Amino acid sequence: MRERLSDRSLALLPAGVARPAYDRSNIVPGIVHLGVGAFHRAHQAAYIDECLAAGETDWGIVGASLQSPATHDALAPQDGLYTLAARGNDGERLSVIGSISSVLVAPRDPAALLDALCNPRTRIVTLTITEKAYLRDAAGNLDAANPAIVADLVAPGTPRTAHGFLVEALARRRAAGSEPFTVVSCDNLPSNGATLHRLLVAFAALRDPGLAHHVAEEVACPSTMVDRIVPATTDADRAGITEKLGVEDAWPVVTEPFRQWVVEDVFPAGRPSWERSGVTMVRDVGPFEEMKLRLLNGSHSSMAYLGLLSGHETVSSAFADPAINGFVQSLWAEAIPTLPGNAGLDPQRYTSELASRYANTALVHRTAQIANDGSQKLPQRIVAAALDRLRAGAPAGHLALAIAAWIRAAEARGEALPAGHFTDPLDERLGAVAASRTSAPETVAAIFSLAGFARGNPHRTDLEALAAGHLDTLRGPNGIAAALSSLASGASPS
Repeated sequence: MRERLSDRSLALLPAGVARPAYDRSNIVPGIVHLGVGAFHRAHQAAYIDECLAAGETDWGIVGASLQSPATHDALAPQDGLYTLAARGNDGERLSVIGSISSVLVAPRDPAALLDALCNPRTRIVTLTITEKAYLRDAAGNLDAANPAIVADLVAPGTPRTAHGFLVEALARRRAAGSEPFTVVSCDNLPSNGATLHRLLVAFAALRDPGLAHHVAEEVACPSTMVDRIVPATTDADRAGITEKLGVEDAWPVVTEPFRQWVVEDVFPAGRPSWERSGVTMVRDVGPFEEMKLRLLNGSHSSMAYLGLLSGHETVSSAFADPAINGFVQSLWAEAIPTLPGNAGLDPQRYTSELASRYANTALVHRTAQIANDGSQKLPQRIVAAALDRLRAGAPAGHLALAIAAWIRAAEARGEALPAGHFTDPLDERLGAVAASRTSAPETVAAIFSLAGFARGNPHRTDLEALAAGHLDTLRGPNGIAAALSSLASGASPS
């Protein structure tokens, strides 16, 4: 039986494997991260690892899982260490990351997480909790009726949600005379910092108006844009990386060589010198965020649903399909004119980089993984750009097909696709709409209302009509091939 990866076994690693270039015993935690999943470990934790190596020893990370204990159970025997495998068509680079000092499991011990958040040394709290964990209603506001929110208001000392933990910790720090930490969302939300700040103020207002005022006036929530493709780790990944290390790593992370982080530079309590590791510190993240959401995330979601309907299990396979590749190029052509024109962006260069990244066959990024939570992701990735196009009197057929493909893929689960092949927070109600087997226009209208797509927008009816035409084609003979062929020929959906 192999020895486990740990501080003790670092000396056993082969020469080609990078390892922490600092004494981990000297690291002081200054960051608490909520949602310590694969993306955080491939992205923010890797950047912090470089800051620690540069001598900034007071920025170690306490990771916290708000739901599953899986990451804790894998990393605790490894002293928080794990391998980051960056894979490209030219090979693989293995690095052992040491920036996470410990991992907490909130449901097991909420008091331990509150203690970490209230520690005066904690100056930054970062989040990768996925869009659905922000617990917004269809209008984008705090869902005050959500049972988890209600429970956190009833028992603030034993919270379950990110809102509950953050606001309770801020309340305790305020009472103790400690300055508030800075809260940094690293999730794919539009204006994620401003959105998070608004939700925290709304949650605090349900507890106490004075606390809400404190959060509104004293707590900084800078916006960010994050970018790195991180597929789910497989058993084959674990076995292969363990073989190369010579010691067992229970939960390595696989990623691409590319990475990007753009951060609004508002940190009253201080921050690491991220710019030395390639982080772009800016006054306004908005244009970068919009480009990433509409060009990368939008094409990713589109390829996920089109790929599933075409039988492609991975992004690289879908992108190699000439019909889907052509669709993506045309989708970018529709989306690029909706981006800010005077913000210093270079969308042509960006999409060229994306094409190279999507063609990376060394990275097994499953379309079913990307397909999750479409009702939460499509508004900012696809719907917003489509509405901008319609407002300008421009075609939006490719963007509308992405919406229709999501609806059709959701309908196909349990039939052409396995049941539960991907999931969505609205699955129960989406299933009811699918079971009713209504016409394409009726289905699209019902789902737009259910998901809150284009709510109150004067171009909603036009977008529904485009999506319904595509859905009608997708439901017919040779559905996906017919839909892609029709768009490629310039025909409008029926």
